[in-house]
Amino acid sequence: MNWLRLLLVASPVAIGLRFADAPAIWLFAASALAIIPLAGLMGESTEQLAHRLGPGVGGLLNATFGNAAELIIALFALFKGYDEVVKASLTGSIIGNVLLVLGASMLAGGLKYRSQHFNQTAAGVGATMLVLAAFGLLIPAIFHELPEVSRADVELEHELSVGVSLLLMATYLGHLVFSLVTHKDLFNPKGKEPDLSEGPPWSSRKAIAVLLAATLAVAWMSEILVGAVERASDTMGMNHVFVGVVLVAIVGNAAEHSTAVLVALKNQMDLAVGIAVGSGLQIALFVAPVLVFASYLRAEPMDLRFTTLEIVAVILAVLTARMVAEDGESNWLEGLMLLMVYGILGLAFFFLPDLARRGGRKDAEGPPPAASAAESPGHAPAAEPRRAPAPG
Repeated sequence: MNWLRLLLVASPVAIGLRFADAPAIWLFAASALAIIPLAGLMGESTEQLAHRLGPGVGGLLNATFGNAAELIIALFALFKGYDEVVKASLTGSIIGNVLLVLGASMLAGGLKYRSQHFNQTAAGVGATMLVLAAFGLLIPAIFHELPEVSRADVELEHELSVGVSLLLMATYLGHLVFSLVTHKDLFNPKGKEPDLSEGPPWSSRKAIAVLLAATLAVAWMSEILVGAVERASDTMGMNHVFVGVVLVAIVGNAAEHSTAVLVALKNQMDLAVGIAVGSGLQIALFVAPVLVFASYLRAEPMDLRFTTLEIVAVILAVLTARMVAEDGESNWLEGLMLLMVYGILGLAFFFLPDLARRGGRKDAEGPPPAASAAESPGHAPAAEPRRAPAPG
């Protein structure tokens, strides 16, 4: 984490740029860089508390705060009304963890070791739950496209999203009981607990103080980041979905990503796979439902209806991770293939037009496109001949 702490200087820079009313692109870059080391401090302080509180409470603490930085960013975006960015960041976190993080870990570790091994059962359970969670996220999108569902049934879609969120949360609680109580030996075998601490251990008071300070700082930087994301994405010529799927997701998980690669270089693939799969699982089963519930604190709640490309990306990512986890062994070529899949999906999101989301929704079909065509002077003369043969 030492190299990450060098980026802490980005926090005062972001604050200074905010008060100087700097361009949005600089605010976005500075706040994004600032969140990376702050998220690392949150993770380090949580680890220190986990060692002091014992494996049971410590594991629960790690599970709760594992994606705290990204949850804070998503909450600010949610209450700014950027539902598109929020959903995209959820998608980006899942595919980023199971493709980018897992792939980079396997590639880095595989270049140093001919082959690496990890607990096949633990990885398989996590990957299988990711597949089931992906299908849970798919259902609201399928429901929206059913012919029986009309534009007037928005309330039904919200109720469906709440029901799916409750079931996902219940599944996550079951996973915690499985991994921390009934089958904890699979996820933390005796004699294999890694020691990632550098220097003397922190006191409980110091760990709590650092956790609170880092959380507040992440909240401030997240507010700056979200406030600049729309103008910055327009300046960079990027659509909002790509910004959420790639940029925001990487920023929120960068510290955790680096940890997975570092432990893979130490031939601790159980931990590397656990970080990648466990973090993706927490996003799908915990963070997404929490955001749905939190959205009811505003006027219009958010649903779990993702775009077609987002759904396809998540399903492909989790199925690929499931196949990789089947044999309990990895090498550098498997890591390279995971990174290739992530790159292809990233290109698809990068070239996704801004109108793709609205064009794929039912509320954009029918009258609105016809009205916009009629209002366009250049298309008005051609509109009548196309409508004339319709009655016959």
